[in-house]
Amino acid sequence: MKKIMMTLAAAIIAVSASAQVYVGGGVGIGTSKVKVGGLSESATAYKFVPEVGYNFNDKLAAGVAFGWQGVTKGGEKSVEVSPYVRYTFFKSQYINAFVDGGVGYGHVYNDGNDYDKLNVGLRPGVAVNLNEKLSFVTHVGFFGYEHEKEGEAKINSWGANLDGTNIVFGLYYNF
Repeated sequence: MKKIMMTLAAAIIAVSASAQVYVGGGVGIGTSKVKVGGLSESATAYKFVPEVGYNFNDKLAAGVAFGWQGVTKGGEKSVEVSPYVRYTFFKSQYINAFVDGGVGYGHVYNDGNDYDKLNVGLRPGVAVNLNEKLSFVTHVGFFGYEHEKEGEAKINSWGANLDGTNIVFGLYYNF
């Protein structure tokens, strides 16, 4: 067992030392308050999406994002996993433009009315290189297919989603 752990530690150090691994992700929090007549209700929504990836070269990378999100006060909660391949089509000292092609799976917990989500598509993005190790990254929109299955109901959607509610911000640290 000790040999396996030492081998695994050496492999992680070797991959990290190659300056091709990145880690990061995004977090989000928001609150809303609804007033109807004399009654008011407030809820807080949260999202945590860590990510890890590997740069094969200047143009091609692969990674996976894991997500947890939910709403307080009896709202739904979900867990997601989204592996992707990233192609960087523009690279400069300060800005990189890329597109992620991937598959996402999520399971939503909604007070016993649970359901699954699946998506396949493209997510364009921009990375602002703050320095050699740190990048501010944003994904804007989604182009592709989405499927939800809740009990007997099935929802299939194709298209592009570029509205202001489909923007994700995050930070990446490059080893």
